[in-house]
Amino acid sequence: MTRHDPEIEKLREEVNCAALLERLPPPWRLDNAESTKNCLKYRRGAGEIIIVNHEGRGWWDPGSEAKGDVFDLVQHFDPGLNFGQARKLLREFIGLRPTFAEDNHPRRKTAQTSPIAARWRRRPRLRRGSPAWRYLNLDRRLPARMLEAAIGADVVREGPYASAWFAHRDDAGSVTHVEIRGPGYKGSLTGGAKTLFRFTGASPPFSRLVVTEAPIDAMSLAAFENFSPGTLYAATGGGMGPATIGAIERLLAGMAGMANSAFFSATDANPAGDRYAAQHKAIAAKAGVAFSRLRPPIESGDWNDVLKQQTQQSTAP
Repeated sequence: MTRHDPEIEKLREEVNCAALLERLPPPWRLDNAESTKNCLKYRRGAGEIIIVNHEGRGWWDPGSEAKGDVFDLVQHFDPGLNFGQARKLLREFIGLRPTFAEDNHPRRKTAQTSPIAARWRRRPRLRRGSPAWRYLNLDRRLPARMLEAAIGADVVREGPYASAWFAHRDDAGSVTHVEIRGPGYKGSLTGGAKTLFRFTGASPPFSRLVVTEAPIDAMSLAAFENFSPGTLYAATGGGMGPATIGAIERLLAGMAGMANSAFFSATDANPAGDRYAAQHKAIAAKAGVAFSRLRPPIESGDWNDVLKQQTQQSTAP
């Protein structure tokens, strides 16, 4: 085998990682709502996610450091395969396309869709008593003081059908991505780029960074801690891409020289959350910032589950 073996190059070029995922037992399924033009999100089982990029020729796992080409993908799921065995398996997938209909895929509509920031600006601000307010306050148990703070920071806006829109912003404050949560719905606007949802009751600089998976969890922990001084509560929207990792690294770089600075990983109490926390720990070590794991005390739960449980107990007769 040589580095320029023609068959190896053919397999890398003509075997689509998405097509392979759809045919691996048990098969992976495309998450249309969470997929963008350049990143197709595939799910399988609780917390299992693979992102396919480079037009099907590359992939990465947001729950670990794993990434690579189609050979790496095969060996990622079956480490016992040697290169020759992987090569033999991949021959069966040459030329196969993903099963989703190209004409119906959401990324075909991206060019006709308004930019994320413009769509955000068109939505009304969260207001007391609205359907979205009631969803967040009554269903999710976020206290009114947190929702008022969210209005002031312009991190949540009204969506249709009682949904709430949560903004990811870059370092300059521009909206780059919008997560959507509502009664019976979980998704995001297509065409965006995840960075970080940022929520705080303080002004920078921050000595404490707390990172959850979902914006509602970040707001729940802020409520639980009553806005701990000097803390930025952030959410990644689940797995972390390069833009999210870069945003965290820049925040930690600004904290590194501060006394008592610390990074707290407050991801969910499940295997996926623990994997994200391990990634956070590695990022903190690289930045030279102290690290702690804030694992929700409810197994398989998140910080909104903790907030709801606390609220229910305090109102019980």
